[in-house]
Amino acid sequence: MPSDIFDQIPLFQGLSPAQLDLLRPLFVPNDCYPGTVLFDQGEAAIFLYLVISGEVAIRFKPEDGKDITIARVRNGGMVGWSAVIGRQHYTSAAICTQYTQMLRVSGSELQTLCEQHPETGQLIVDRLANVVAVRLQGSHPQVLALLEIGLRNGVHQEAK
Repeated sequence: MPSDIFDQIPLFQGLSPAQLDLLRPLFVPNDCYPGTVLFDQGEAAIFLYLVISGEVAIRFKPEDGKDITIARVRNGGMVGWSAVIGRQHYTSAAICTQYTQMLRVSGSELQTLCEQHPETGQLIVDRLANVVAVRLQGSHPQVLALLEIGLRNGVHQEAK
């Protein structure tokens, strides 16, 4: 991975050199091959991953159904945000669909940085929130389809 990779990631753009110096040691390069499972649904939420290149599929398994792919995260995106929003477990699974280069950070280390450096922490939290908001909008069609199928198949069958 190039040494100036932090300059290419939207999450870090516009941060001061001092702020970047605080963040660099926390983010570890993590390369994965197709089929690599970063985490499974229900697993302890420990790491947040920033996708530099490649693709990660986000899959959700309803209790009574098959896995569905709810998002495909590519360059500049992130997966595993459960680790930074205080969840104990990941709410979905993440699987690399191709060779993928990422940066990985521990949610607890990022939380410590936010506590020790509130100004930098607030900037990172705001930027992470923007990425999460966009991701949730992107999953709307899949969630809508699930609801429609459930309403068509489940509710009508029960009403008969």
